[in-house]
Amino acid sequence: MKKSSWLFTMLLIFSTMITVSANNWISMWIGLELNMMSFVPLMLNKINKSSSEAAMIYFLVQSVSSILMLMMVLINMFKIMNKSYLINSIISMSIMIKLGAAPFHMWLPKIMSNMGWKNCMILMTWQKIAPLLLLSNINNNMIINVSIIWSIMIGGLGGINQTSLRKMMGYSSINHLGWLLAINKSMNLWMIYMMIYSMMIMSICKMFSIYKIYFINQMSNINMNNTEKMGLSIMMLSMGGLPPFIGFLPKWITIQSMINQQEYFLVFIMIMFSLIPLMYYLRIMINMFLSFNISNKWSYNYSYNYSMLMIMIINMSLPLIMIMDIL
Repeated sequence: MKKSSWLFTMLLIFSTMITVSANNWISMWIGLELNMMSFVPLMLNKINKSSSEAAMIYFLVQSVSSILMLMMVLINMFKIMNKSYLINSIISMSIMIKLGAAPFHMWLPKIMSNMGWKNCMILMTWQKIAPLLLLSNINNNMIINVSIIWSIMIGGLGGINQTSLRKMMGYSSINHLGWLLAINKSMNLWMIYMMIYSMMIMSICKMFSIYKIYFINQMSNINMNNTEKMGLSIMMLSMGGLPPFIGFLPKWITIQSMINQQEYFLVFIMIMFSLIPLMYYLRIMINMFLSFNISNKWSYNYSYNYSMLMIMIINMSLPLIMIMDIL
């Protein structure tokens, strides 16, 4: 199974490269289909009822969005319909279904709660690159703005009452997707956001995977030393976009970009609802810090403590970046 995992992982990377480098809609669609067909076997790496259910839901959702997209592309190609605005709107909606952007978001937390942390990490990071690139080629500001507001609101409010960490991270991903859609027209800006966001997600998912943490109540019984607790807390606060951590940088870039476009109302909603995810990140941290455990010393017995210290340094590097920018 390990060899086939490598094969499908390489195919996953290759399919995204096809979509990114394509110069027509049919080639982009082929790249997206390859991407879907290579991710489904990775979801089924461990055969059980949960992964089978997640793979089936993912396959059905992606198939529906692909059919919608292909139908509109063919209609546009053969000039069956002259209403280009309607065609662009339906293509935008099909891509948003693929992304899991609100109001087409219900499948994302559901399948994440049935997957392992490695697949959750891929779904929240790599699987967003190709659809976001496609969406940046479509001029449909009204539908995108509606999706931004819905994604930020649902991503914030949806994670409040969750006990499953995977569902909570799913709603957090929807919230961040709203921010990514806000700067989607500028390739450089959303790629910077995506890089920093991916770094944070990979670090958090790695920690949860090492300790096999899936629910908030497990945080009170976890046997972490203080270095790891501090590192995970900093990563959580960084994910929430709290200054002076590096996670504030992409949100700061987005706010500046939106102000330059005079989208003041949208910026206000985005800032207000970005405070809500911080609340449920703090819930995770409180459970972790109020726990009593036997290993509460600053020790370096484990090999990944050094990488944890490096992650802490990277997350606290925003003041240094600001000083360099001023100089």
